[in-house]
Parts: sequence; structure tokens; C-alpha cells
Amino acid sequence: MSTSGRTASEDARSASDIAATLRDADFVRLVARADGDALASSGLLARACATVGIPFQVSVTTLPARRVDSRDDELVVTVGASGGGVSLPDRPTSIVAFDVATELGGKSDPVLALAGAVAAGCSPGADGTARLLEAADDRLTRRPGVSTPTEDLADGLAHSTLFHAGFSGTVESVQAELAELGLPVELDDDAHRRVASLVALSVAGPGNATPRAAETVERALRPYELSDGPFATVGGYADVLDAVSREQPGTGIALALGHDARAPALDAWRTHAETAHATLREATTGRYDGLFVARTDDVPVATAARLLGDFRSPEPVTLVVTDDEAAAVAIGDRGTGDSDVDAPDIGDAMERAGSRLGGDGTGTERRGYARFDADAKEFLSAFREAL
Repeated sequence: MSTSGRTASEDARSASDIAATLRDADFVRLVARADGDALASSGLLARACATVGIPFQVSVTTLPARRVDSRDDELVVTVGASGGGVSLPDRPTSIVAFDVATELGGKSDPVLALAGAVAAGCSPGADGTARLLEAADDRLTRRPGVSTPTEDLADGLAHSTLFHAGFSGTVESVQAELAELGLPVELDDDAHRRVASLVALSVAGPGNATPRAAETVERALRPYELSDGPFATVGGYADVLDAVSREQPGTGIALALGHDARAPALDAWRTHAETAHATLREATTGRYDGLFVARTDDVPVATAARLLGDFRSPEPVTLVVTDDEAAAVAIGDRGTGDSDVDAPDIGDAMERAGSRLGGDGTGTERRGYARFDADAKEFLSAFREAL
């Protein structure tokens, strides 16, 4: 959910109130949804708690509602979900968390907050992030090219989950494409532009790309280079945060807290990306009225669903389902008319379908996740009915 409709004073009051509640707590337990935005937000809040001496614990989970029960001596803060004594459900939560952390503990990290907002789908400078860009200005340089977390271009392009192209998931395929460009050893602006053109054409060229693909790939282009961050660009930082939150939450927490977790986080990002991109090529797919479904084995369902929805799905709702979990995303008006008002709530549909099959679900209006005790076919039927 964009925060662009709020006024600055409303955000400030909200941040001040939350900070006051945290300041009075004996112990703070942060329960974050497993995505890059919530992970970054929990890191911002935890660092602020550490600064002012408030004991805390951080956990990252696909189903935050299951962990909101609290003892009398602790305050539960849910990040990216509802419930608990305090909740930061808005997207991007990183903007709210940055303000709360600043109120609570003084200086907060605008680069981490910006990476979290980008992981939520925001473009730097839009959706309330302009002040984060301004606060981090001395650490950022914008250049042509593609957002990657590493300086190794083949590694970065092959494992990016900011887009899906014909070469995605395979370093050797990227190396072959780059060899055709004849790039210099030291990349200048012209070389970066040629790489960006390669990505844009590979994503939106002939094949089964969606009309939305050409627009969505823009968030991976013209990166903000980081002078002192754990990763090469803000977009690359966001990509790793999102992947590691789902692949290795413990490593993600260490990264968000500012510990040296770069190497294991990158390993998790590579594994996550390879599996997600393979799903787009290998999964069994089906098309229904308004719904595109990919049935597969154990995969990062949330990332696969996002990539399918953005780059391959011909329908407004996309579902990736295995035999015990599923994720769904909605794009545009979801085929229900000219307005989103009457469109189905994806999170609600996932919750109802998961509960019906002995599990649980969660999500927002446009994204959802569920675990269940059934097979993929049964869940698909329950989800379609819930929609």
C-alpha cells in the first residue's frame, strides 16, 4: 500500500506514538513478514531499540499472525502484517519504520529504508521515498545500467529477481549474451547503457512476455550505486533483502541488523533466484477465467508468483502452488471492471482457502500466501472458489 496519500504530519504523529510505546516497553518482540520491506523495517526498529537500550528479539515468518501472542512483560510489534500490541501493516513499512527509528533512537539508516521500500515495489524518489533519497544523497550515485548487488555483471544479471529474461538463472547464458556486446573491462556509461538495453530487450522481446513486462523492468534500470553499503546498488540491496527473507530468515535478520552477513546472504540470493526462474520455465501451467496457475514442487512460491505476474502471466491473477503452500499476486483491475473497488482481496482469499484445507493464509489486497494440508489440485479449487 502506498503511503503517498498521507500527509507528513500524519506520518510524524504515527511515528511519534509508536516510538513512545516502544520506549515504555520492557522487552520488544519484532515479528516480521517474510519479505524485503518488512525485513528492512525490522532491522531499522531493532537498531533503534539497541541504541536506546531496549531489549528485543526479531523473527521473520511467512505467517506472522501465528506469533503474535505475548507475555505480560513484552510488547509484540508485527511488521508488514496486522496484530500484536503495535503493527506496521502499510507498504512500504520501511518508510514508517525509518520515522519510528528516528524518533526513538536518533539517526536511522536511510539506505536500508530505501532498499526496503524498493523491495516493496517503489521507485526511489516516489511513493514517499524522496526524503530517504535526500537523506542518503552523499552515499548514492545514479548511473545508467542495471541494478545488481555484486560488481560481477554476469552473476548479478543471472540471479536478479527484479526481472525475468531468457538468460535468467544461468550465469553461462548471461556470459554468452555479454560476450556479444564486446564490453570494455572497465564499464563506462555507454557500456552500462548497452547492458540495460540487453536486459530490456530480453525481457520484453518476442516470446510470451506480458505487456506489463516492459514497464516493470524499469525498476531494475538506472540504478543508484552505493558508496558504502553491503551491496553495489540500492536495487541489488533490495533484491537480496527480499530473497534472503524467504530463503534464510536468520541470515536476513543478521544482515538487517548490520552484521557482516554479505557472503551468506548472496549465496541465499543465488539459490533463491535460480529456483524461482527455473519455475517460470518448467512448471505445469493452466489458464482459467482471470487466473493463471503454475503447479510445481518445492520452490520460493512468493517470488515465483511475483515474477510470473509481472513477466509471464496472461491473466490478472497469478497463483503458484505446490502440495503444501501457495502464493498469489494480482495485477491491474483483476478483470472485475474499471475499478479496484469490487476486486477480490487476494490475502483474504488465501486465508479462506488455506483455512478450509487445514492450514492458514495471509496477505494484502494484491498479494497472498498460504500453507495447507492438501494437494495442489484441492487448493486450486478452494482458491478459485474463494476468489
